[in-house]
Amino acid sequence: MLTFFGKYKFFAIFFLVLSIFIISIIYQIMKPTEVLKIYQPADVSAELVDTTLQYVKKYHTIADFSLTNQNGKTITQKDYEDKIYVADFFFTTCQTICPIMTDHMADLQEKLKNDDAVMLLSHTVTPEIDTVAQLKKYALEKGVNDAKWNLVTGDKKEIYDLARKSYLAAKDVPFSENDLVHTENFVLVDKKKRIRGFYDGTDPKAIEKLLHDIKVLEKEKAP
Repeated sequence: MLTFFGKYKFFAIFFLVLSIFIISIIYQIMKPTEVLKIYQPADVSAELVDTTLQYVKKYHTIADFSLTNQNGKTITQKDYEDKIYVADFFFTTCQTICPIMTDHMADLQEKLKNDDAVMLLSHTVTPEIDTVAQLKKYALEKGVNDAKWNLVTGDKKEIYDLARKSYLAAKDVPFSENDLVHTENFVLVDKKKRIRGFYDGTDPKAIEKLLHDIKVLEKEKAP
């Protein structure tokens, strides 16, 4: 018996390796492709959605905008055309969650620095304080790459409407001259201006998940 196995040892190993290879190929073929959800207002907590949109179940996209970045340049959706991007809401004088969120945005910037398909967009919720000069100072302090990451200011109602009606990232409080009640959410937006994910911008594990999902989104084939 030992002589038999010794004689055919090479063939046994060959067929074992071949079997493993074939099984691996079959697994890869049958393994479902990971696809990110397309979020609609109806999928999100009602407190984060404007009452006019709470029951919308399809076709939601980010509205057109015109804001001003840290260099005094007008930023519109044209600047994010055919790009995947991560958006958030912050203010430069925030001493609670914003510094953590900004550090995580800076981490994303570093990890995605060679990926031209992905950009970042941070909206101030206190535009009366966060002037272009203030945003520029903050950008320099945080190492913002102007080609990758825009910090934007502008009309407060427009920013409020973007937060509530587009990005679904601010709590339901009436518009006023007071600060907007924004969340810690980072919002992942695809090339068609659709929301594909929400991530806790203060949680390192959520940031890792976001990086993973960006890669998934980049592999997604256009319908």
